[in-house]
Amino acid sequence: MSTLFSPLTLRATTFRNRVWVAPMCQYSSVDGLPDEWHLVHLGARAVGGAGLVLTEATAVTADGRISPQDAGIWNDRQAEQWARVVRFVQAQGAAAGMQLAHAGRKASTRRPWEGRGYVDPADGGWPTVGASPVGYADWPAPRELTPEDLAALTADWVSATRRAEQAGFDTVEVHAAHGYLLHQFLSPLTNTRTDSYGGTFENRVRYPLEVVRAVRDAWPAERPVLVRISATDWAPGGWTLEDAVAFSRLMREAGVDLVDVSSGGLVPEQQVEVGPGYQVPLAAAIREQAGVATGAVGLITEPVQAEKVLADGQADVVLLARELLRDPHWPLRAAAELGADVTWPVQYERARPH
Repeated sequence: MSTLFSPLTLRATTFRNRVWVAPMCQYSSVDGLPDEWHLVHLGARAVGGAGLVLTEATAVTADGRISPQDAGIWNDRQAEQWARVVRFVQAQGAAAGMQLAHAGRKASTRRPWEGRGYVDPADGGWPTVGASPVGYADWPAPRELTPEDLAALTADWVSATRRAEQAGFDTVEVHAAHGYLLHQFLSPLTNTRTDSYGGTFENRVRYPLEVVRAVRDAWPAERPVLVRISATDWAPGGWTLEDAVAFSRLMREAGVDLVDVSSGGLVPEQQVEVGPGYQVPLAAAIREQAGVATGAVGLITEPVQAEKVLADGQADVVLLARELLRDPHWPLRAAAELGADVTWPVQYERARPH
C-alpha cells in the first residue's frame, strides 16, 4: 500500500492522504477578502485529490499583510467569505486549513509581477513593525514592537484563530517562517532586542511560543495545530537547524501536532543549496530529534520521490506548491502511478486511468 495515500490522523482529524497543498500567496484580494479566485484556486486542489488544502498566508491584522492584495482574517466579513471556500473544499473530501500570518518587516510590499519592493504609505502601503528596527534589504526599518504591542498582537492572533474556527476550518497553521514576524523574533540576524524577547535562544523563542500557545488554547482541543518554520536561515550567524530542533521540542510540548519544515527567507544574502528535495533532510532531522510529526517541502515533484520521503520515515506528509500550480490534479495522477486506489470526483470518473 502507498504510504503517500494512507490516511493520517492528528488528534480527532483524519486527512485522507499525505499530499498537502502548501500555502501560496495569490495577491488577489481587496480589503483582505477572499473572492472567486480563491474559491476556484483552492477548490481545484481539493477536486484534484489533496488531503489538506491550506490557504495562503492570511493576515491576522491589516498591517500584517505581505502586500495590500493579501487575504486576511481580521474581521467577520472575511471569515464569512472564507466559510464559502471551506465548505467547497470539504465537500470534495479534503480538509481545509488556514495559515495565520503576520509579515512584520516584510509587509507592505508590491506583488511579484509588479517587481518586489516596499509600497510607500502614499501609494497604499503602511509603516511596518518588527522584532527590532532592522530593515529588509533597502526597505524602511520597521518600528520595534513594545511588550504592550506584543500583548495586543497576541490577542489579534487569538481573534483570528476563533474566526478561522467560525469559518469551519479543520486546522490552522501558525506561520513562523520565511522571514516574517515570528521568524524575525527567532533569528539573531533580525532580533537585536535587549529585553526578555531578545538575546538568548530562550528569549528569542519566547514571543513565537506565546503566540503558539495562545493559538493552541483558542483552537478546539480536538483539532490539530501546525506551525511552519524555516529550519535554517542559510546565512552566517543566523537561525540554525540545531535551533529549529530545540524550538520544535518546545512546540511539541506546547501542543503543536506537526511542524511544516521549510527554510530561508529572512535575509536577501542567504546562500541556499537548491536541488530536488533539498529541504527534506531538515524535516527528517526535526522528526527524529524533536519527536514531532513533520511535513517536508521543497522541489518535491515526482510521485515516486514523494512516496520515498514518507516510506523512508523522513516526514509524515509532503506539501507541494508550484507543482500543484502546474498540475492541480497531481494527487490523482500520483495515485495512478503508485497503484493506490483513491476516490475520484464522480464528474471526472470517465477520465480515470484503468
